Amino acid sequence: MRRWNGLDEVPADWGRSVITIGVFDGVHRGHQRIVGAAAEEARRRGLRSVVITFDPHPDEVVRPGTHPPLLATTRRRVELLEGLGTDAVVVVPFTLELSKVPPDEFVQSVLVDRLHAAHVIVGEDFRFGHKAKGDVALLRELGEKYDFTAEGMPLVADGDTISSTYIRGRLDAGDVEAAAHALGRPHRVEGVVVRGHQRGRALGFPTANLETLPHTEIPADGVYGGWLVCDSDRYPAFRWPAAISIGTNPTFEGAGERTVEAYALDRDDLDLYGEHMAVDFTARIRDTLKFDSVDALIEEMHRDVARAREITS
Repeated sequence: MRRWNGLDEVPADWGRSVITIGVFDGVHRGHQRIVGAAAEEARRRGLRSVVITFDPHPDEVVRPGTHPPLLATTRRRVELLEGLGTDAVVVVPFTLELSKVPPDEFVQSVLVDRLHAAHVIVGEDFRFGHKAKGDVALLRELGEKYDFTAEGMPLVADGDTISSTYIRGRLDAGDVEAAAHALGRPHRVEGVVVRGHQRGRALGFPTANLETLPHTEIPADGVYGGWLVCDSDRYPAFRWPAAISIGTNPTFEGAGERTVEAYALDRDDLDLYGEHMAVDFTARIRDTLKFDSVDALIEEMHRDVARAREITS
């Protein structure tokens, strides 16, 4: 499996390829079907498969401030794409200059000259080139000109039409189970563990407070059961059942900053500050509530932990 950061890293002697292109935000089950089809077609033809994706999100460049929250970091997206049987992933830096390249020139310079396309598979609503003028029909037409074939596939898995927009909507509603079904795995939020108010430790539930990355899709405020994940030198292959809280801690005076915190069940010995961590959401436990007293909050937290234990058992 090869990973290229930009087209300049593609070897000059790279042979003909079966290619699929897209942002693939979330690498959901619809994306997985397309990437898997490209890999299978490459094997059938005795060729290699390549996935082209972009960073940053094209909307961030073309219409700053309008792009949707992201379902996965670029690093996570590439890891997921690599796990789908493709031979190579190339992350193309999306720039304003690239957005102005006409469709014909994009196909010639990227698909033909760099990656020697033999066949291209994309989502049926795929658009490319300046002002998104290119579509699947034009891609087929250009394929006849440049000696490759092309097809558009619906983003469907097991009869369900799947979209990143739908998944974001379910997460915004706190329905992490429906989101996980569409993704094919739990939704993940990543970040670096930073010092918070340390209220959880004082209450007997020390939490990892994640400073999430910009533009991250964070589920609705509430308490969830899931997993705390890390793979660092200090905690290699660490994956621990957790109770996860999202919200502003309304029980306390001065609350207001929205946080993502995770309590690794029965662990009070972890030194996670500065670690890059992730939380995987399995199921929602309850809404964020304001309690009349700290004692009432602690009682509820014990119930939350018990429920999280059931969810992750």
